[in-house]
Amino acid sequence: MNKLAKKGHIVTLAVIMLVVALPLVAGAQFQPPNSGGTGLPGNTTQDSTASGFILKIINIALAIAGLIAVLFLIIGGFRYITSAGNEETAEKAKKIILNSIIGIVVIILSFVIVRVISNALTGQGV
Repeated sequence: MNKLAKKGHIVTLAVIMLVVALPLVAGAQFQPPNSGGTGLPGNTTQDSTASGFILKIINIALAIAGLIAVLFLIIGGFRYITSAGNEETAEKAKKIILNSIIGIVVIILSFVIVRVISNALTGQGV
């Protein structure tokens, strides 16, 4: 093995050691995040109330609706790409894409409205 190949192996080994060691060094600074007001499981003050339970159900429903809308966006894009010049199929795919984008916007706006109303009624800051 020539000198250049040996140096390449040494550099590769050093880079691999850095890639392994740096996350461990960064992990030493880890501090669990504060989950207050985010809806994460650590937030026990809001979980015990009926309004918190209803808010959780609404958020889960909006998340499922958002996933379905994104799935329809992907399906519409796939149909548009695979229309192979057929104008009728391309138009149907464009309608699916447009309706899914409208759905995503409505879901995002409804999430914001629910969040603002719940913060106004419970008196929590954003």
